Amino acid sequence: MSVVANRKSIMNLFTGVTDLYSHRVRIVLAEKGINFESVDVDPAHPPEDLMELNPYGKVPTLVDRELVLYDAQVIMEYLDERFPHPPLMPVDPVSRAQSRMTLCRIQQDWDSLVERLQKSRDKAKVAKELCDSLTVIAPIFEQKPFFMSDELSLLDCAVAPILWRLPAYGIKLSAVAKPLEDYAQRLFELESFQTSLSGKEREIREG
Repeated sequence: MSVVANRKSIMNLFTGVTDLYSHRVRIVLAEKGINFESVDVDPAHPPEDLMELNPYGKVPTLVDRELVLYDAQVIMEYLDERFPHPPLMPVDPVSRAQSRMTLCRIQQDWDSLVERLQKSRDKAKVAKELCDSLTVIAPIFEQKPFFMSDELSLLDCAVAPILWRLPAYGIKLSAVAKPLEDYAQRLFELESFQTSLSGKEREIREG
């Protein structure tokens, strides 16, 4: 039976088992305890259901009744607003705007390097750029248990999948970045993070 025909009231998430952006959405779903049906997608061969729903045929794509969303950041914010507990974004407009700007910087500074790393012939050079960028920001993680916060937020949900994949990128952080390493370990130990991992993603650290 097609996913489209069998939506009922449960959410469906078309996800890539190693896709960074899909992983972010899975963390949010796990943190909020949202019941959903996962549809694993081979990005090279997207299923017909997905092509009907998303003109780009990409993951993640979330189907919630008649609503179809296919941008990770849009999906994460939608889930946070629809299922407000626990909150993953600040309530007041100024703090929310500041969080969105930080998320924008993560996309510009780190996501762009990850995408380059996956396509570049000189992976060592791009990996060093990403490592240097992470190391520079490491000291801020001494101040709070989470990303500039006492509570888990969408910022952590965005950063955690990158940090988990560092071994796959050939990156080993230096001792200077220990606050970042400690922060990463706190995230990795969260039940929601462990729940969010696909089998392939677990192999990055366990294989």
